[in-house]
Amino acid sequence: MGLDEAMHRHEVSLLAYSPLGFGALTGKYDAQGIADPAKPGRLAIFDSLKKQRWAREDTLAAARRYNALALAHGLTPTRLALAWCYTRWQTASTIIGVTTQAQLDENIKAWGTVLSPELVTQIDQIRWQMRDPAQ
Repeated sequence: MGLDEAMHRHEVSLLAYSPLGFGALTGKYDAQGIADPAKPGRLAIFDSLKKQRWAREDTLAAARRYNALALAHGLTPTRLALAWCYTRWQTASTIIGVTTQAQLDENIKAWGTVLSPELVTQIDQIRWQMRDPAQ
């Protein structure tokens, strides 16, 4: 039995503590690992973080696929990631982290975003091909 099923059976909800994968699911690290060299982000700056799960090549490769999928469907990567979390029956809430007002606004806009069945199928295809790359 998966963790989400066990939690559901015991009426315990999931609290997603890093729904944007430490920034990887925002598109920030898509181009050569850094989207904006002027604002590279913690995964690109700190060597200690480069060795952790969110900065591993498998994790960033999966993130790039999700981010490209979001853009292909007219969504920002942030909106796709958060909307996916918000529409899962397992998830009661998320813990988001922002450093700017624009990031907060983007996170808030994700609430109520509807993902088409086609898009959810494409997300699931990536999930099955690249199972838990950040583990």
